Amino acid sequence: MNFSDIDFLIIGSGKSATTWLQMQLQSDPAVYMPDPEIHFFSRNYDRGEDWYLSQFDNAGLGKTIGEKSNSYLDAPDAVPLIKRHLHHVKLIAQLRNPVERAYSNYCMRFRRGELGADIESYLKPSLAGHTRLLSSGKYANYLQSFVDHFGREKLLFLFFEGVAGDPEGQMSQVRAHLGLRQYPLTSDGGKKVKDKTAPNVPAELSKRLGWMKPIVRPLRGTAPFETARGWLAREIHYPPLTDDLRYRLIDYYRPSITALEELSGQSVSHWYGPSD
Repeated sequence: MNFSDIDFLIIGSGKSATTWLQMQLQSDPAVYMPDPEIHFFSRNYDRGEDWYLSQFDNAGLGKTIGEKSNSYLDAPDAVPLIKRHLHHVKLIAQLRNPVERAYSNYCMRFRRGELGADIESYLKPSLAGHTRLLSSGKYANYLQSFVDHFGREKLLFLFFEGVAGDPEGQMSQVRAHLGLRQYPLTSDGGKKVKDKTAPNVPAELSKRLGWMKPIVRPLRGTAPFETARGWLAREIHYPPLTDDLRYRLIDYYRPSITALEELSGQSVSHWYGPSD
């Protein structure tokens, strides 16, 4: 496996159904993608080129090969490193309303026990300069760098709404961008891959049972495992995103949304929400 064998990267954004996108591509026998997010150009570059290439199975040779690492979108050094090794690569960015993305990210970390219930202390715009939770939603700032290095034609802009509203059309755009033949969606192609409303094992209990994870990992997905997990899982009640906080976040992201529309050539005016 060589760098020249890698054809495309899904660069983000996080919490924007990029896992759905990956699963649709992996279902196509003409495509090869490794399962984990490798994060080589953003977090693991010091592991070396051989480590990166070892993440790809040689069984993928002869297929359209790519990987998904959402951290590439806003990592400061990712763009020049990608350009250095993968100057030929095609890029896909799937983006979500930045207010909804920030709230979804907050809920994920709240579910894990990483953030507390005082949502204002994590999502108020005055914190934007100090937290990636908010700053990573200023997509245009990061995507302009990709356009500058690779050219506009190498970058496909997709939007989260297309996954639920027109999943077949969404994938048709991806396949055209990658030069792939059309291929049917998976049987659950219209469903969410991850659902924050699903019951989860409470964070504190999960931490206490952490020592068991290596033991039960081979059982994941089996009926006994899912039954036991069902006994422990509870519905999670998330702190709500208030209208006042939503309006302040819309105002914070407004210049970036406008810049994204100019860069992508597509309107996302519905992201401005009820404040308009």
